[in-house]
Amino acid sequence: QVQFVESGGGLVQPGGSLRLSCAASGFAFSSYAMRWYRQAPGKERERVAFISSSGGTTTYADSVKGRFTISRDNPKNTVYLQMNSLKPEDTAVYYCYAPSLPADKYWGQGTQVTVSS
Repeated sequence: QVQFVESGGGLVQPGGSLRLSCAASGFAFSSYAMRWYRQAPGKERERVAFISSSGGTTTYADSVKGRFTISRDNPKNTVYLQMNSLKPEDTAVYYCYAPSLPADKYWGQGTQVTVSS
């Protein structure tokens, strides 16, 4: 059973930092690229960051480039998202997923990030 469990969200002031974690199970994690997504209220889910299976390639949405860093620990089946210099517009529920898996079949519950003073 494929499963993604996101954690690490919370309430943070503008300019603050959070580190999100995503524990994956049920598939050969080290063979799959991973991506972080987010969905703000009333908006569609959007791509935030991508990391290749080895971790050697990463890409970011323009809106988070230079502030967010994606990484992974293959022995731990975990992908991370370090978020610095957070802005109110980063407020959303954050999800991870392996884009090569069947679309929309295994979404986790996500983790809420709220950036507010």
